[in-house]
Amino acid sequence: MERTAVNPWDWSIKLGYNQAEVIDSATRQVICAGQTSVDGEGNPQHFGDMRAQISLALDNLEAVLKGAGMNLGNVVKLGVYATDVDEALKNFDLMGMRFGPHQVAPPMTLLGVTRLAIPGLLFEIEATAAA
Repeated sequence: MERTAVNPWDWSIKLGYNQAEVIDSATRQVICAGQTSVDGEGNPQHFGDMRAQISLALDNLEAVLKGAGMNLGNVVKLGVYATDVDEALKNFDLMGMRFGPHQVAPPMTLLGVTRLAIPGLLFEIEATAAA
């Protein structure tokens, strides 16, 4: 798979994502459901702690990708949902810490929502990956 960043402006690069990416020669695609701060039994974790919820949601996303034979370096699109956008952005360094080592900056949308499917959850991340 070959990725080519498309950034008519550079402001999004400073925030850790590309405006678009051209994906060539991909032969497999994985569409991941939204991942949240739940344990292996689906029980919500880290009530009231956005940072811990983001971290566990990213752990869960990595586990799903691993199950598909991929990793964060294969992610080509992210959708992020947060009940408090400002609080999520304060903790977005976690995104850079996870995606940075893979040297990818997938296009991303961050949306503020009034609540997520399970009460108490503050953050959800969904991904499309390709290889």
